[in-house]
Amino acid sequence: MSLDKFFNPQSIAIIGATENELNITSAIFNNLFEMGYKGTIVPVNPHYEKVFGLKCCPSILDYEDNIDLSIITISSEHIPEILSQHIERKINNVVIISGGFAETGKRGIVLEAEIKKICRENNIRIIGPNCLGVLNNYSNFSTFFLPWSKIKRPSRGHLSILSQSGSYAASMLDMLYLEGIGVSKFVSYGNRVDVGESELIEYLTGDDSTRVIGIYMESVDDGRRFIRASRLCSCYKHIVVLKVGRQESGINAARSHTGAIAGRYEIYKAAFRKSGVLEVYNLEEFLDACKVLLMQKPARGNKILVITNGGGFGVAVSDMCSDTGLNLAQTPPGIREYLSEHFPEFFIFNNPIDLTGSAGDKDFGIALKTAFVDNDFYDAAIIIPLMPPPAMTEGVVDVISERAKESGKPVVVCTIKSVYTKKTKEKFESKNIPVFMSPERAVKAMNVLVERGKMDGC
Repeated sequence: MSLDKFFNPQSIAIIGATENELNITSAIFNNLFEMGYKGTIVPVNPHYEKVFGLKCCPSILDYEDNIDLSIITISSEHIPEILSQHIERKINNVVIISGGFAETGKRGIVLEAEIKKICRENNIRIIGPNCLGVLNNYSNFSTFFLPWSKIKRPSRGHLSILSQSGSYAASMLDMLYLEGIGVSKFVSYGNRVDVGESELIEYLTGDDSTRVIGIYMESVDDGRRFIRASRLCSCYKHIVVLKVGRQESGINAARSHTGAIAGRYEIYKAAFRKSGVLEVYNLEEFLDACKVLLMQKPARGNKILVITNGGGFGVAVSDMCSDTGLNLAQTPPGIREYLSEHFPEFFIFNNPIDLTGSAGDKDFGIALKTAFVDNDFYDAAIIIPLMPPPAMTEGVVDVISERAKESGKPVVVCTIKSVYTKKTKEKFESKNIPVFMSPERAVKAMNVLVERGKMDGC
């Protein structure tokens, strides 16, 4: 059965609806209003006649028209009874926000098994429990109960996120907003009693607005299906995974968080390699990998050109490239000779090419055209245009962006965080040139493009 009703419902019921601002359903309503959701909203609660001005039904059995999706927020012990009403009403798609299941111990495990049985025997699809649910920026729909006044919602874009953790999901939303990275869809699926990452990957493979899928993973629902789905998806889109629960202590923490049985990490690593999935190891790397894959294409090879006007940064990046396995091949003689004829003798033409603090915007353009556009020796470039020298202006953004476009090869930019460079960063990224605020992050991002390039054609 398609998951489309979870992302594009025309009518929804909210079970446990209330205007009490301390209750999570209140935030779900307000988020939907703020997003301009155009579908029908049916509040369900026997204690109210109206909720936010909408007629409130005592029970889902009292609403006669079609409901595409139900959102349940009530206490876990009442959910089996509510699901029996869904069977009667033929409501086949449910997001269970409520916690109180396998993550709480034996009683919760029994309760979770019961709702799983109900869902399988009656063709009801469930996202959750113990989750935030779904956000679709393209249909202005969300089941998230975190107010948009506290968690910033990113604009529309081409990144979709799947997360077992609600707290990671919330943090990612804020960080994506601050980075200016647009989001298509976001799914927090918590205990994953039914719909899991494998089926969601299958769905997103056919989603035109998704180009990169980022996954926060504690465990996998179905290993074979995950490999099959990821292998097919990664032939068309990029998949980045942040796998937690890698060590014994993390495995135990995952079990008490979402009831997940994480299993041996070595098996996951092998599965990722087999299915074209890029693994990262912390939240910063996760966001950087998603960003660079959204903005640049994978590198065809491993030879990296570095151009800077700050020698120290060039040395640091050289070390990091070597540590990461990136090849800073020396500048070929022909390129070196041309540059020496056009630049002062105190410029350095080894790789990294150091244009020194005397360089201006045009010098970056000449170096890039000579070594990167007109010559096919290098596969990708890391550019470090430090902005404080007097000859450097914001015009360098257009110069580097234009040369990158002419080359047809991937380029990332490293700048150092400051008030002035923040503005420059925004200009670069408006032209799809990703900027990273430290040499370490720039090198890791380039390595993502190189590793992804090795996987192409999977």
